[in-house]
Amino acid sequence: MKDKKIGFVGLGRMGGNMARCLKDKGYNITAVYDLQTSVADELAKEIGAQACQKLADVTAQSDIILTIVTNDAAMDAIYFGDDNLFTGAEGRVFINCATLTPDVHRQLETAAQKSGAQCLEACMASSIPQARNGELFLMIGGSEELFTAHRPLLEDLSTALHYVGPAGKASEVKALVNMVMNINTAALAEGLGIGEALGLNLKMLCDIFSQTGANSRVLQTDGEDMIARDHDCYFSAEHAAKDSGIALALAQAQGIQTPLAKATLDQFTKMTEMGLGQLDKSGVAELTFKGRALS
Repeated sequence: MKDKKIGFVGLGRMGGNMARCLKDKGYNITAVYDLQTSVADELAKEIGAQACQKLADVTAQSDIILTIVTNDAAMDAIYFGDDNLFTGAEGRVFINCATLTPDVHRQLETAAQKSGAQCLEACMASSIPQARNGELFLMIGGSEELFTAHRPLLEDLSTALHYVGPAGKASEVKALVNMVMNINTAALAEGLGIGEALGLNLKMLCDIFSQTGANSRVLQTDGEDMIARDHDCYFSAEHAAKDSGIALALAQAQGIQTPLAKATLDQFTKMTEMGLGQLDKSGVAELTFKGRALS
């Protein structure tokens, strides 16, 4: 697998660090692309790749292309715009790591086949340090045969790797993961906000949470930051709203009512409308601490 030429499209907090990780592990990173050309230029110099001005050039210079973009619209642009990754894509493999609506992944698989290419979805449930260190949690959707063939590369990016099923299924799982995470985030923020209003020691409160039914992975990852008001952005409120929105749409399509998820989505959507969308998702605690209602 390390003899393959690897391209990256989308060099933000996750994509750039994934490229660095694979470079450190001996992979041949040949081409990188980002809408912010200065970001692509800087990373290309760092890892010895070519900063491409066109998406078609990434395809031309790569055997495997990993895409890490923000949403459905961005994915549509890189695959179906005037300049797109499917140009000259015969024989290429695309590994798409963004959290998208499941139908987008199914559409991409069909379009890739028509271009003589193949697609996998590789949904991530991790953050920036894990991307840099090859410790991602990956959920894979698409052809199981294609997954098996590319498992060595995916294992070098991850510490936990799950094949979920056909195209779109990994996105369904990822949407539910983030929906539950966002509910836990909002619940923890409210619990700590009430605790502060009562004059409780918040570190003590978190310690008790951790030993009771109030424990959660969010408590481990975000509790300390909430108390310290540290909102360096690892996962924005805007992205939290997007992902919960995908999960709610899936629920609605099945006729399932989700009042908790809906309330949480409303919180993160409100933050975005207030111009706080780029605040880390744990920033919901800041507003709770201040007694500022989001409903």
